[in-house]
Amino acid sequence: MKIVVIGGSGLIGSKVVARLGDQGHEAVVAAPQTGVNTLTGEGLAEVLKGADVVVDVSNSPSFEAAAVMEFFTTSSRNVLAAEAEAGVGHHVALSVVGTSRLPDSGYFRAKVAQEELIAASPVPYSLVHATQFFEFAGAIADSATEGGTVRVPDALIQPIAADEVADAVTRAALGEPTRGVTEVAGPESFTFAELIERFFEARADEREVVSDPEARYFGARLEEKSLLPGEGAGIGRIRFADWLKAQTAK
Repeated sequence: MKIVVIGGSGLIGSKVVARLGDQGHEAVVAAPQTGVNTLTGEGLAEVLKGADVVVDVSNSPSFEAAAVMEFFTTSSRNVLAAEAEAGVGHHVALSVVGTSRLPDSGYFRAKVAQEELIAASPVPYSLVHATQFFEFAGAIADSATEGGTVRVPDALIQPIAADEVADAVTRAALGEPTRGVTEVAGPESFTFAELIERFFEARADEREVVSDPEARYFGARLEEKSLLPGEGAGIGRIRFADWLKAQTAK
């Protein structure tokens, strides 16, 4: 099959492209670097010729509320319209566990808008909702740092390795459209403080971690289980400690 991966040069996209190629499929990277701009529509018609599936794992370069809404809605409208014109049979998109539960976050509102556009399109679709990636533990800590203190929400998180997110997206791309949501998460849940403390311990980072009920996550105030998957979610096998050990060994 010819499978076009929007955002195919990024963390998840590059892994999906590699997996599809290893399984004998024609995986095509669609990104500004390859002449495809989903915001302007440049290159979309050409890259989608003969495509069976489109996988969208792109992300907004800005998380500011207006900018992220513009990115996801404009990009999705352009991609979906081009897919319908090209006769693409399956649209797969990566989104986030808990998206609909966090309406006070501009980022999550934009992801909801993206999903609504996908569901309303004539192109059959599958949505993969993943929990936060292990790979972003450092970025979460840095964004929550004030001086030498890291203030994180008093809530639970069940992160997952990017490799296992890529596996889930690849399975979706090679399967039949679900016209619904499949959730994936890591095998363990932690408080935010526990997660960051373990990350810091592996890197000898001496910043203090404080659990703060008022701390926000992408602008949203969290309830204890806002970011946890529901029953029936696919659960990964890679544990955070093992992932940390592998990263330290590199």
